[in-house]
Amino acid sequence: MNYKNLDQSLVYNSLKKLGPLDMPFSLTKERIKDSETPIGGSLTYNWATMPVGKEHLSLFQQLSDELQLIEKYRLILSGAIMNEGEQRSVLHHLARGRVLGEENLVHVDGEEKGSFYAKELQKIAAFSKRVREASLLSSRAKAFTTVVQIGIGGSDLGPRALYHALQGYAYGQNIKELKAHFISNVDPDDASEILSKINLEESLFILVTKSGTTLETLTNYQFVKSSMLQKGFSENDVAKHMVVVTSKSSPLANSNEFSASFYIDDYIGGRYSSTSAVGATLLSLAFGYEVFEQLLQGAHQNDISALESDVTKNGPLLDALIGVYLRNVLKLPTSAILAYSQALIRFAAHLQQLDMESNGKQVNRFGDAINYQTGPVIFGEPGTNGQHSFYQLLHQGTDTVPLQFIGFKENQRNFDVEVKNSTSQVKLVANLIAQIVAFARGKEDKNANKRFLGNRYSSLIYAQKLTPLELGSLLAHYENKVMFQGLIWNINSFDQEGVQLGKVLADKVLANGEGDEILKAYMEILF
Repeated sequence: MNYKNLDQSLVYNSLKKLGPLDMPFSLTKERIKDSETPIGGSLTYNWATMPVGKEHLSLFQQLSDELQLIEKYRLILSGAIMNEGEQRSVLHHLARGRVLGEENLVHVDGEEKGSFYAKELQKIAAFSKRVREASLLSSRAKAFTTVVQIGIGGSDLGPRALYHALQGYAYGQNIKELKAHFISNVDPDDASEILSKINLEESLFILVTKSGTTLETLTNYQFVKSSMLQKGFSENDVAKHMVVVTSKSSPLANSNEFSASFYIDDYIGGRYSSTSAVGATLLSLAFGYEVFEQLLQGAHQNDISALESDVTKNGPLLDALIGVYLRNVLKLPTSAILAYSQALIRFAAHLQQLDMESNGKQVNRFGDAINYQTGPVIFGEPGTNGQHSFYQLLHQGTDTVPLQFIGFKENQRNFDVEVKNSTSQVKLVANLIAQIVAFARGKEDKNANKRFLGNRYSSLIYAQKLTPLELGSLLAHYENKVMFQGLIWNINSFDQEGVQLGKVLADKVLANGEGDEILKAYMEILF
């Protein structure tokens, strides 16, 4: 298998000589219709307003073939060790189904992982059904009405984003919802605020820590437990309100502090864990396992579509290749995710971790320094809110920021009003379309202050409606895009050594500086 660095690629060097397409003169009705591909569910990826033409697409195809991207994806799916830094397989795809077929059995640590993940989901389905049907009650013999996830990073951001994304759908479909809250920050005000909002007698807490040793998460767990004990709950009572999602090797595994335990392992990274027990437990309790199962189906559809070797028919791969062109050829360091859907209010925050923690690397997968750019800075905000915030810089600032819009023809809650001859949803979609065209074409004006240069690049992901199926496909699209970009850059997208140093130094601070004069100098200021 060829793992050459990007700057060793002859195709890449050809790509660097190919300038961007001039959008104001290239955007036509025919181009808009021809520049798209399905990516699972009813989702479609459209790249009409990206600066790429037929020559670019031809070179993208050659680059994909040269770097053997589909073959490397197949290696990941087969269970090969692709996280070289930690010597681990990468198995988050397997948590939602066998992409390579039922004959693809992945054995790690003496266990067939596909069957293991499926069994955990069956356990979660049965447990969530008991809770939702009130056959499993709280320590006060009351039905649970609230779930609270205690976790941080991938144990919080993905599940939180998906929960918010499904609330409107559940309401529109008259699905019973158990309200969910999240405690992640070790700041005591975070836990205190959540505890002030809920009825402890009707609340079920989900502690999520793969290692069982995450300091912030265990601190928040003890914070919640102490609060319950102070309010008259016994140790046994508290256990009836606690479940844990952890690994079998964790010190929390099989602990009598929890009424149920669900397992993940080291082969699914935190930021890729939303379709494992990490997200399944919360979302199945909140909306029912059937809703979560539809989300899995959407993710699985995208995983299958990512096997397509033709880059124009493979949405995640083409999105990744265009992103590499923007980052490495056009030298654009930032990218914005602009979802014209209030349901996706926390989605950009999840994508920040997914992308920046995965591909924020300066050495290749073998530890050698690289001399080209890797992952961009990701930010975002739902439309139309962002239009009244940072869009001024996007339109007329000195830097070009590539944009990815997300939009839906219908709203989730099946209710709307008409004002000035159009509904709110129609106004939302109108704003989305207007922004795409305005960024691409710009506007001439004698007054320079009112002049828009155009050639501000964007793409669009759209569907009829945001359902669990579409949400799963959308989630997997970004996971697979990030994976392909990591393969193109020849980096390890599945470790996160960059988050460790701060943790180590924080432990030293808690140990009174351990002889480090700089740490102690700051301690004198802040403590």
